[in-house]
Amino acid sequence: PAVSSGVCFGTTMKLCLPLAATCRSLICVPRAHPFATAASSGVGLGLPRVAELIGSATPGSVVVMAGAGVSVSSGIPDFRSPGTGLYDNLQEYGLPYPEAIFDLDFYRRNPKPFQRLCKELWPGNFAPSPTHYFFKLLHDKGKLRRVFTQNIDSLETASGLPADLVVAAHGNFDGAHRVTDTGHPGAAVPLEEVRQAALHGGDAEWDALFEAHGGPVKPSIVFFGEQLPRRFFELARADFPKCELLLVLGTSLGVHPFAGLVGETRVGVPRLLINRDRVGEHLGLDFASGTDGWVGGDSDA
Repeated sequence: PAVSSGVCFGTTMKLCLPLAATCRSLICVPRAHPFATAASSGVGLGLPRVAELIGSATPGSVVVMAGAGVSVSSGIPDFRSPGTGLYDNLQEYGLPYPEAIFDLDFYRRNPKPFQRLCKELWPGNFAPSPTHYFFKLLHDKGKLRRVFTQNIDSLETASGLPADLVVAAHGNFDGAHRVTDTGHPGAAVPLEEVRQAALHGGDAEWDALFEAHGGPVKPSIVFFGEQLPRRFFELARADFPKCELLLVLGTSLGVHPFAGLVGETRVGVPRLLINRDRVGEHLGLDFASGTDGWVGGDSDA
């Protein structure tokens, strides 16, 4: 899709330069963020070879794993980057530790910090990044099987990618529910009620939701202590045996079970990591093997 202030797809991302030569795409995407870090290092499987693999891949055989890094140029901070990550900038909430803002037990005791942060995180404030439009391009070319994302921002579908091709491993703001003591979501809550409280209300509105639904409510994003959606496990079992190329972008591969997906491909399937830091070797990525590769830098630089 055409977007304002866009540039031709082939001039935007280093990953897409060789791919553009293969696909001859005319798709337009937003310019990369001015502070994006260009690819500065790499080892193993390289981008030109990956472009060839995408071009020759069986339809519906490319699987993507996406982390917070793919949304940084949209204006959404990642979680763990020193100084700029979300966890380093939560002092105003008076948390005992940064991750508490997404901890289910802490939310039951003190929901106010997350309820205040909710307004900043709610979708609609941010536009998709060039990397999100790259996912859409893979779909347009018939190559994409699925995007498994850790992100809760719904920017994959905002780029035009069909919702059935996205697995939000950690949930998103597309639904809401009552919090239970079991780790499983409780009864569904009308999303518009939660949206109004988050964007236009305050403590009184959130307290009214508590009274109306018999307990604390929240958007259907997965907190520490909650079960991942069943759909994550079902589609991981279905998709990874059919994967011919795995693209891993913008993730530290530090949160399980999502991180463990890198080991679910068949032996010998090429896997490319695009991330500022070289990670994943403890999970079986072997950058000396010739089938795995790492490109250091931001995913859409």
